[in-house]
Amino acid sequence: MRTAFIAIGVASILAGCASLQTADTRSAERALIAAGFQARPADSPEKLTHLQSLPSRKVLVQEQDGQRQYVYADPASCRCIYVGGDEQYRRLREQQQAAIDRFFAVEGTEDARDWGAWQLWSR
Repeated sequence: MRTAFIAIGVASILAGCASLQTADTRSAERALIAAGFQARPADSPEKLTHLQSLPSRKVLVQEQDGQRQYVYADPASCRCIYVGGDEQYRRLREQQQAAIDRFFAVEGTEDARDWGAWQLWSR
């Protein structure tokens, strides 16, 4: 009985981690598409083998025909790579910076709050 509870607990934790990873992957895919990256499916055994050999969920840079190309491999979700150039990568970086700026935005002091017990300016 105890073993069954442990197995159920481990399965629940793994399912939770998988759903978080899936949500992260979808979020990354949306950002790549919004930046102009093109999805290219692994539609042949050779492409699938190559896709599976790449580090997944990381933006990689490579030179091709004298041009820098950025590649994001997703072997699990879409079984594709996302490809973009310098312009698409620049847009992706701008999106990321804008998201960080929104998250850490500092509110003005027009409506100063009473921090009460926190006593922010005293030791």
